[in-house]
Formats: sequence, C-alpha cells, structure tokens
Amino acid sequence: MITLAVHLAAAVALLLWSVRLIRTGVERAFLPQLKRRLKTLSGNPASSASGGVLAAMLMQSATAVALIGAGFTVSGILAPQTALALLLGADLGSALMAQVLFMPVQGVIPFVLLTGIVIFFKASNRKAKQIGRIILGLALVLMSLEMIRTATAPVAENEIVRAIGSYFEADLLSAYIIGALLAWIMHSSLVAVLTYATFAAAGVIAGPVAGAMVIGANLGGAMIPFVLLWSGERPARLVVLGNLLARGVVTVLFLVLLISGLLDMQVLASAPGQQAVILHIGLNAALLVLALPLVGPLIRLTEKALPRHPQTVRDSVSALDQAALDHAPLALACAQRELLRMAETVHATLVPVMRLFRAWDPDLARVIARREDDIDRMHFEVKIYVSRLRETELTDIEEKKTLETVAMANSLEEAADRIAVNLLALAQKMRDGALAFSDEGFSDLQDFHDQVVSNGQLALRVLTTGDAEAARQLVAEKDRIRIEEQRLQERHLRRLQQGPSASFDTTNIHQETLRLLKQINAALSYVAYPIAQETGDLLDSRLAHPARIGGGSA
Repeated sequence: MITLAVHLAAAVALLLWSVRLIRTGVERAFLPQLKRRLKTLSGNPASSASGGVLAAMLMQSATAVALIGAGFTVSGILAPQTALALLLGADLGSALMAQVLFMPVQGVIPFVLLTGIVIFFKASNRKAKQIGRIILGLALVLMSLEMIRTATAPVAENEIVRAIGSYFEADLLSAYIIGALLAWIMHSSLVAVLTYATFAAAGVIAGPVAGAMVIGANLGGAMIPFVLLWSGERPARLVVLGNLLARGVVTVLFLVLLISGLLDMQVLASAPGQQAVILHIGLNAALLVLALPLVGPLIRLTEKALPRHPQTVRDSVSALDQAALDHAPLALACAQRELLRMAETVHATLVPVMRLFRAWDPDLARVIARREDDIDRMHFEVKIYVSRLRETELTDIEEKKTLETVAMANSLEEAADRIAVNLLALAQKMRDGALAFSDEGFSDLQDFHDQVVSNGQLALRVLTTGDAEAARQLVAEKDRIRIEEQRLQERHLRRLQQGPSASFDTTNIHQETLRLLKQINAALSYVAYPIAQETGDLLDSRLAHPARIGGGSA
C-alpha cells in the first residue's frame, strides 16, 4: 500500500511539474506577444473573454491569466470589469484544455516525447528551444496521467478505499470541500480536475464523488489568485474578488443540483472519468454565460465590499541582520533578501505609473513617492551594511559578492528614481498643461511599459532563484528593449510627419517617456549580470577588437 501511495504521489507530482513546464515555455517564448494579443481583444467583455479562453489554453493555467489581467487593471490598460471577463474566459479555456489532455492518446506519447526532446536539444534559437520545452511538457502530462491510471488500478479494489469512497458518496459536501482544498494545495485547478477524473476512470471514486470534487476544484482554483493578489493594488483585488464571488455562487448551485439528484452524471457521459471532465466544462460554460452580462454589477459589489483607500503605510522589517555580520555567508544572504525587497518595491512602483499619464491621481502619486522613499532608505542601509561587512575578514569571492550587491542596489535605486522622480514629473506636466497623447501614441507607450513590467517580473525571478536561463533571458531582453525603443521612436516621428496635433503637443514627453522606460529596463536587467558573467554569457565589451579601431594605425 505504501508503494502504491508513493507511485501515486510521484505521478501527481509529475503532472504538476509538467503543467508548469508548459506554462514556463509559453511565458519565455510568447508572453510579450500573448499580452499584446490580449490587449487587442479587450475592447469589450465578450472579446476579452475569448482572449482569456485562448490564453488559458496556451498557458495551461487560468491563474497565470488572472495575474496578467490583474496587472493590466493595475496599470490602467483594462477596466476591472473587462479584466473580470478575461478571467471568466480563462476558466473556460482551462476546462477545455482538461478535455484535450484527458483524451486517450497514450499511443502518441513516445512520439511527442521524442519530438520535444529533439527540438529542445537541437534548437538554434531561444524560441525554438522553448517550443521544444512545451512539447516535452505536453508529453509528460500525458505520461503522468497514464502513471496515475496505473497506480490507482490496484487501489480500486482495496476495502479501505472502497469504504472511504462509500462515505463520500453519502456526503458529497465533504467531497466538495476536499476537492477545493486539494486544488488549493496543488495550486492548479487543471491538475486537480485531471487527477479526480483519472481517479474516477480507475474506479477509485464514484462519478458523483468525482463530480463534487471537480465542483470544489473550481472554487479552490478561484481562491489561488484571490490569495496571491489580496495584498496587491485595489483594482487587482476587485477583479479576483469578483471572480471568487461569481464562482462561489455557481459552484454552490451546481453542488445543490448534484446532491438533490437534479444533476445526473450519467447524462453527461457513460464513463465516470469523462463525466467529471464534461461537468467541469459545463460548469465553466454556465459561469461564463451567467456572469459575463453581470461583470459590471459584480465589480460594483466588490467596490462596496473593499475599502477605497487601503492601508498604504506598512511596518517594514529589514532583512539586514546586524548579528550576522560576523558570518559573511549569512550576512550576504541577508543583503540578498534586502535586494529582493527593494526589487519588489521597485516593481510595485513601476506597475501603476502609466495610469497617471491618462488621468492624474494624487493618491497614487503619493503612494509612488512614498515607495521611492522606502527604496532610498533600503539602498542606504544596504550600502552601510555591506561597508561594515567589508571591515571583517572576507575571501576574494565574498569581496566580489559585496561589490555586486552594492552595484545591484545602486541599479535598483536608479530605476526607482526614474519612475518616482522623472516619470512622475512628466505625468504632472501632462496634467498641468491639460495635454493628452494620441491614441496610437499612448498605446505604444502602454505596450512598451508592459514589456518593461514583464522584465521586472523576470528580474524578481533572477534575484529569487539565481536561475541562469532566466538571467540569460533578462540580458537578451535588454538588447531587445533597446531595439524596440528605437522602433517606437521612429513610429512617433512618422506620426509627427502626418501632423496630428496631439503628437505635436506631447512629442517631447512621449520621447522622454520611452527613453526613461528603456533606462528603467536597463537598470532592472543589471541584476542578471553577475550570473551571466559566471556562466560566460556576458561579453566584456561590445566594442570591436582594439586592433580594428582606427584601422590599426598609430
């Protein structure tokens, strides 16, 4: 029994990791394009929902789409009701993907696996490599589901398991709660639903029990972004709370129908596993149909439930432990944690700043300025802490780490200044002069800002994990952003030639905003340089060989 439990746990763990592998591949290869596509589909709730369906099917995660939508809302790109429609569509897309992955295609697993491995190792560029990662992840998802089927086949006849199954058949409410809890623990409603459906297909649980657990998984899935974003900006909290309220009402309704017998699982499909998947799709389709026309009232309801001016001043505990200065490795770890706090604060300052260019908000401006003060304080304290550490006996490697720490702190402080001093001043200039960007110009700025925000998230990942692949990606993004800034400057000049008054009135501010965003991106990218240098991915200089300069003449 212990061996079977270990095999089952390993299979579920592989399923979780495989889904994450697909999502990582999509994010690394297509995230900027996906975000741009989502923005183009956000004109109304119906088109936004269709964008959510597509995005969730690609990313294998409604939670990831929820985080993107919430970020758009905080940045002012999407209205909260449009972002809520995006989430509703994403939940349906995730449900449809469950049906795709649950299809009996075991025979193609070796071919898909081999294809993914070959593409991954033979890829000549980064995007092709990530496509190989996505295909490999898909093969491992199918393989993990087969492992779950194999592991659960002998368990179905166990007397203890049958007794537990019989209990849950008589208590579907408990099955609903367990289903929600496991989805939360897994941090993926897709993985939870696939697991429950596979259990049902193997006969471990009856169809109604699987149905109750699937209904619960939909509630647990809505809890994930709710908890992740609850400490974030108010617009993001409005969206995830609205999604949770809608999903909570619909899941309770479906549970009542199931318990009362009005919802007959046999009508959905003949096989118990397929019943669970069809129920999952039906629930999310019903939720979309019922809630999509009500996204406005739902957001207004959450606005009443949430305080309009949340607490913005928080007690902050420094990670710089003075007692650790006698032990260099521990002290360097403390400094790294403080750098991460700085980077998180810089990112929180960057995300909403573009809203001020569209509509000046004095409360938001004060929050940004307050965060910049916090970053200045952390920057000063890191430098003092490192200088005290350098008074102790350090190895050459540790001395190098202290210099890298100070350089990264300087870079993060520079990014904060560009946001809270320079960009804020430009936005205030727009307000004082009653100026407005052209629609096309502001769209370019929003898109460019969104790319820099994505790189800020990547910088946080580099600081948190030290991942060499993420560091390489961040350094490559610095060059791509530089080229993109040049392209957008050229687009702006072409608009000037066409002569719209908005472009003439705001030309200096537009170009300066692009330049500042590029500088912010460069400052954030610096956190990847130490890792890129260690792995040999960073050249010492971009200059041509000295002998070539000036033709080699004296």
